[in-house]
Amino acid sequence: MSDVTKTSTNRILIADDNAANRELLEAYLADVDCEIEMSVDGQDTLDKIKSFQPDLLLLDVMMPKLSGFEVCQQIKSDPKMSRIMVLMVTALNELGDIERAVNAGTDDFLTKPVQKVTLLKRVGNMLRLKDTTDELDRLRRYIRDMDDQSRPS
Repeated sequence: MSDVTKTSTNRILIADDNAANRELLEAYLADVDCEIEMSVDGQDTLDKIKSFQPDLLLLDVMMPKLSGFEVCQQIKSDPKMSRIMVLMVTALNELGDIERAVNAGTDDFLTKPVQKVTLLKRVGNMLRLKDTTDELDRLRRYIRDMDDQSRPS
């Protein structure tokens, strides 16, 4: 591993107003090397993002205060949060709901009831993609900094 590679553990925020759903997702992720935080509504999710800075957000759609669609749209429209991977987890499975999720900026979605194997595969893929994207950003900054240093003053 190079010295610009991420060495910290991935962070996952589980956002769902139903405690049983949060606990189930957390139990499914027990063997994933990650830190997990929970949020209980749309506003709590946005607040936790600022303090916890997750790599991946497992986001329920039907939540109080702000829907998952609204939360996702705010995340993806804010440059400070837009790199967070969003996996919408929803009981909604109509074509219009999926379209709305895509239009809000979700990176992927799962339909409830969530199957453990599917969740683990999607989470693994999304975290690898996030890590690769982060490493690419670090390498770009490193190259830019080296280029700046090599220019005459």
